[in-house]
Amino acid sequence: MGIVDDLQQARSAFERRDWAVAYERLTAVDREPGATGLGPDELGTLATAAYLLGDTDACIRALQRGYRQQTEAGNVLGAIRFAFWLARILNDRGEGAIGNGWAARAERLMVGQPEDVVERGYLRIHDFFRCLDDADFPGALAVGDDILAIARRHDDSDLLAQGLVCKGRLLLYSGRVPEGLALLDEAMIGVAAGELSPIFAGNVYCAMIEGCQEVLDFGRASAWTTALTRWCDSQPDLVPFTGQCAVHRGQILRLHAAYPEALAEFEDACRRYEASGADVAAGLALGERGDVLRIRGDFAAADASYDAAAGFGYEAQPGRALLMVARGRVPGAVAAVRRLLAETGDPVHRSRLLAGAVEVLLAGDAVSDAEAAAGELLTIATGFGCEGLRASAAYCSALVALAADDPDRALPHARTAARLWGELRAPYELARAKVLVGRAVRLLGDDDSATAELTAACRSFAEVGAEPARQGAERLIGRSTAGGLTGRELDVLRLVAVGNSNAEIADRLVLSDKTVARHLTNIFAKLDVPSRTAAAAYARDHDLL
Repeated sequence: MGIVDDLQQARSAFERRDWAVAYERLTAVDREPGATGLGPDELGTLATAAYLLGDTDACIRALQRGYRQQTEAGNVLGAIRFAFWLARILNDRGEGAIGNGWAARAERLMVGQPEDVVERGYLRIHDFFRCLDDADFPGALAVGDDILAIARRHDDSDLLAQGLVCKGRLLLYSGRVPEGLALLDEAMIGVAAGELSPIFAGNVYCAMIEGCQEVLDFGRASAWTTALTRWCDSQPDLVPFTGQCAVHRGQILRLHAAYPEALAEFEDACRRYEASGADVAAGLALGERGDVLRIRGDFAAADASYDAAAGFGYEAQPGRALLMVARGRVPGAVAAVRRLLAETGDPVHRSRLLAGAVEVLLAGDAVSDAEAAAGELLTIATGFGCEGLRASAAYCSALVALAADDPDRALPHARTAARLWGELRAPYELARAKVLVGRAVRLLGDDDSATAELTAACRSFAEVGAEPARQGAERLIGRSTAGGLTGRELDVLRLVAVGNSNAEIADRLVLSDKTVARHLTNIFAKLDVPSRTAAAAYARDHDLL
């Protein structure tokens, strides 16, 4: 096969997103004995294919060669393009000093170039992130407008989408959520129409979904996660963006209480992130994993997951504070949320924190502080207009009203939360709202309705495997378990009685082998039986199967 055929195959493979073949053919041309090697255009293509295959080092080498060729040829704008990408890739990889050095070199090369060239727009992307790092939000907003103006003058789809994302995310963080989401929607039009190059398309997808998750706009997040999954699946060799895709799928699965599937997605994301060196992103996946384990009652595993997230520089809050409350370490949890509330300024990040803070503060009997936090969340949710946030705010308003023994105020909020979570098909959150409805109507003297709501919630918690919540609902109903067993111990006993091994039980209940063994030890002690066989006989004799 000759050089011409190899180049043709590489171009065809690149167009159909077969990155491995494109990389292989271009590399073959580059190493052809007696040939002159790849030119700048092919080196740009090679760098893109290498990046999408997860070989960042090869990507950087190709970009550096492209930069040198353009410099030697006197093509300054071409050299600036390569310098832009080197800065972008190196900064994304956490090598900020080198990345910023390339950005500075690109700026220096721009001196003396025509004023209205599209390359100036690309360099403004670095300016935007510098403004963000310096917390200069007005400056960042002005840079975002500048990027958009240059992109529109030059009809550049990549730059336009990047400018829309920059400005949209900034508007989200300043509390102008509907405006910000509208810009993100506009950016996604270019992606959906196939107008963007692959790296920009992946970045825009991820920025869009992250923005939706941050403001609990689950409808948009779900729709774009499905689209991102299709996009990733159409590129079998793709490495970047697949970790983010797995996290987003896990978040949607968690919303729908499909916990084993969510855990599998988060663990897959961790593997992908760690392989690509994306440490902070791996921390996010571990934090999400810890939240699911906490909901399921595997506190030791949740704690370990939060610790692992911290090892990657990610603080998994308010999940860790909620875990501390569940383990009885309330003063420490209260101190943590007070610190977080003091440190967190923008409304988007506060909206992610406030709901957990309300629960922790109430656990610490800080009712007035909890009420203030719930009120702030309600104000933010009203301004943002996103269903998930409105549901969360209604839940918190009901919670603080019940803490103040005010069922008349609590009941409408609890019913609103139940309706909104039901519309979002979020069974765990819906069951939590039903518990509040049950508590409110009980305080109003309607015991039968209270029992019905609490029983329904208890059943939902059992179905999704939310053990701590189920035990809490059972206590409210006044139901005690046979032999003093906890709900989780009953789950283990039932599986033992039908012949499951510890490993099989661990797999079914998404627990570690050690946790299953500990539950068995507790079961033997509480039932005063010496063996699995005797425990199974006890379960049959007491109608526990």
